[in-house]
Amino acid sequence: MKINKIIALVLLICITFVSCKQQQARMPVSRSSGTFMKESIVRNKKLIAGEEAQIDSIIKSNPSVKYYASKKGYWFYYEIRNENDTLRPKKGDIAYFDYNVQDFKGNIIYSEIQTRPQVYKVDKQNIMMGLRDGIKLMRKNEKVVFLFPSHMAYGYHGDEKHIGTNEPLICTVTLNDFKPESKTTPQTIIKNE
Repeated sequence: MKINKIIALVLLICITFVSCKQQQARMPVSRSSGTFMKESIVRNKKLIAGEEAQIDSIIKSNPSVKYYASKKGYWFYYEIRNENDTLRPKKGDIAYFDYNVQDFKGNIIYSEIQTRPQVYKVDKQNIMMGLRDGIKLMRKNEKVVFLFPSHMAYGYHGDEKHIGTNEPLICTVTLNDFKPESKTTPQTIIKNE
């Protein structure tokens, strides 16, 4: 019996010693070399260059139209310009607008009838990135045609309905009105939320 106690004690000491020994951290099974990111960057640069070439082609095919380049990487022109007003929508304003969406070949993806009416709480609701910025460039009663590269439209995911992956878009937007949030009723704001 004493031998069993001695063996058990020695075994307990060995187990305690082994379990207290400091273990080294294991290295990850696979290491990332950054190749995927480098390839993705090259792919995106080619995509953007191709879309910019398409936009350039559209602009050159309409020499009578004055296009403007935005700071965000899209282009636009005015179909109807309002030079009398100076105010533009700002964060928190409620914008009332109509728009349609076309591909670069001129095929209608969403008509104005399908998308109307739009009630948008400026910079406080999630809409297409290009529209979010473009609406803030407009004045009341202006009609503007935007040429959005895919990264300013719906990007890699598309809209999961009619707009595909990495599809550049033409959006014609009419800003009907905008008001400060304090001068609108809650029912009008809920429309797009």
